Amino acid sequence: MPELFIELLSEEIPARMQRGAAADLERLLSSALAAIAPQEVRTWFGPRRLALRAKVAAHVAALSSSERGPRTGAPEQALTGFLRKHGATRDQLRQEGDYWVLDKQAEAVSASALVASIVPGILRRFPWPKSMRWGGTSHFVWVRPLRRMICLLDGVVVPFDLREGADDGHGLEAGNLTEGHRFHAPGTFAVHGAEDWERQLLERRVLVDSEHRKRTIADRIAGLAAEKSLTVVDDPGLLDEVAGLVEWPVPHLGRIADEFMDLPPEVMQVSMRVNQRYFALRAADGRAAPWFAFVANIQAGDNGVAIVAGNQRVLSARFADARHFWDLDRKTRLDARLPALDGVIYHAKLGTQGERVQRLRTLAGRIAPLVGAEGEQSERAALLAKADLVTGMVGEFPELQGVMGRYYAQHDGELPAVADAVRDHYAPRGPADAAPTAPVSIAVGLADKLDQLCQFFAIGEKPTGSGDPYALRRAALGVIRIVRENGLRLRLRSLLVEAADEDTIEAVFAFIIERLAVQLRSEGARHDILNAVFGAKGLDKDDDIVALLARTEAIGELLQTPDGVSLLAGYKRAANILRIEDRRDGPHAGAPDPDWLRTEDEKALLSATQVLAEVAEETLNREDYRSAMRLMARIRAPLDAFFDNVTVNAREPDLRMHRLRLLNQTRSIMDRIADFSRIEG
Repeated sequence: MPELFIELLSEEIPARMQRGAAADLERLLSSALAAIAPQEVRTWFGPRRLALRAKVAAHVAALSSSERGPRTGAPEQALTGFLRKHGATRDQLRQEGDYWVLDKQAEAVSASALVASIVPGILRRFPWPKSMRWGGTSHFVWVRPLRRMICLLDGVVVPFDLREGADDGHGLEAGNLTEGHRFHAPGTFAVHGAEDWERQLLERRVLVDSEHRKRTIADRIAGLAAEKSLTVVDDPGLLDEVAGLVEWPVPHLGRIADEFMDLPPEVMQVSMRVNQRYFALRAADGRAAPWFAFVANIQAGDNGVAIVAGNQRVLSARFADARHFWDLDRKTRLDARLPALDGVIYHAKLGTQGERVQRLRTLAGRIAPLVGAEGEQSERAALLAKADLVTGMVGEFPELQGVMGRYYAQHDGELPAVADAVRDHYAPRGPADAAPTAPVSIAVGLADKLDQLCQFFAIGEKPTGSGDPYALRRAALGVIRIVRENGLRLRLRSLLVEAADEDTIEAVFAFIIERLAVQLRSEGARHDILNAVFGAKGLDKDDDIVALLARTEAIGELLQTPDGVSLLAGYKRAANILRIEDRRDGPHAGAPDPDWLRTEDEKALLSATQVLAEVAEETLNREDYRSAMRLMARIRAPLDAFFDNVTVNAREPDLRMHRLRLLNQTRSIMDRIADFSRIEG
């Protein structure tokens, strides 16, 4: 199959947009060129270029088809509309029975012609998050000025340009020329395909593969750090961004002046990352090292001596600014900053941060005894939790909220548990972040997240499929992780009562459980079993996540056994029979009369269900779920025998009724453990 190769060379593309743009290019072209069946599609992206290669069919075959139109006696308007839709004339119609028929003949189209007709439209309407128009009279827009286009089919240029209409001034045409590294290899050169393009660019100091650039950066920085017995602070996001900023990565190490080494390491790292895209380094003992790593885009003739010196000067200026905030902030105690929170709007409908802090203080105090935390310390930590929002350092680096609060609380002489909670109440901020484990941190963290959920749900600001602007999904997952990872035996509804009204409580609780199911699914666990546990009749502690998950795990283990598989099949068979028969003559409630049961198989099933009914409640109450599952598994054999040997719909009405009651009783007892109808498979 011929190779289609496209390269789009522009001024520098923002790093955050490159990967998405490559995915959009692949998606749009694969869909629009479906007639030539693109295969083995590969994309590249970098600071100045997007590229795509695919194997395609050489042409679209000719195609004949017939379209049936209106009846011959239909109104004239119907026939006119049909002809307009298909771009046909009345002379092309033929009559077939009572209908007009249009025979259509699509001629064969070469892949080159199809590409030339489709690609310009895709480029003119490319979905960049932001784009610009430059020079001339053209309406064409791109993320940055587009300088060159390559479009080749088996090495031959596919001719097209980007003009849209005769008066469009954009004359950029597709060709076979591209450019190498802006400084090391300026000027154009011709390419004949994807492999040739990649090879020639490498010779001209451009690494076109983003993963190759990332590996090169990571490996060379790690090597430079190892020479000084240092390690690089892991930062995948920064590595991705830097790989999108350089075409020929050349890493260097720079020295941090001793006068800045007493700054908090988090301040140093964030300042380096946010302002300069530098990598932080650590010494063998885990402390911040007086070195930093950065990546240049050129191989300097002096081995980077001047580049390193320049970056060291820039970093010293950045750290001098951070030093100013650090020294100034510590002159005012955190508790003295609380009045300033009354001037910080949390949300237009929810008041100020000062009002929120008072809610957190009350809620943390009520949660504290439930998680083994000291009440006064929890209230104190909640009171100070947001005070660093009005400090200079957090104003400059919002990423440091909480982190700086802990440093300032320590400086003010607050208790260690209080200072730690000021930092930790935001955790976990993401999947890689640890959940808090200290009791005071847990109390304040739960208060923060539950208040956030309840307040925004109360004003109708719930997450939608298209957005979650207030990070409520993250807050719900934070509650779940804190409870799960600390094994907290909490009744969630009782906590929500402290923060919301009844309607909001149920909405927030349902949302948290929904997120729990999503988390289980992401872990590869059976979220359908969790749904089944929620469907258990008369379930107590349905808001105790730890108990719910323990029961879910026990049922999951049972369903991994032959007894469990057979039992689930038997339950569903019983449920199907009862659904049909209940629809016919009403629910078959009530206990079966043993005197009406004739066979040993139905009597054995009755005996097994009675035993289970007696002991299941006791094992469930003491939360011995595995024992409850073992007891329930004993029903498997008598239930199988019942279905094998007993006719449920007996001819005698009374016998039929009592057999259906026996099935209903069996199902009802199993429903005390879980609603097995919700389990898939």
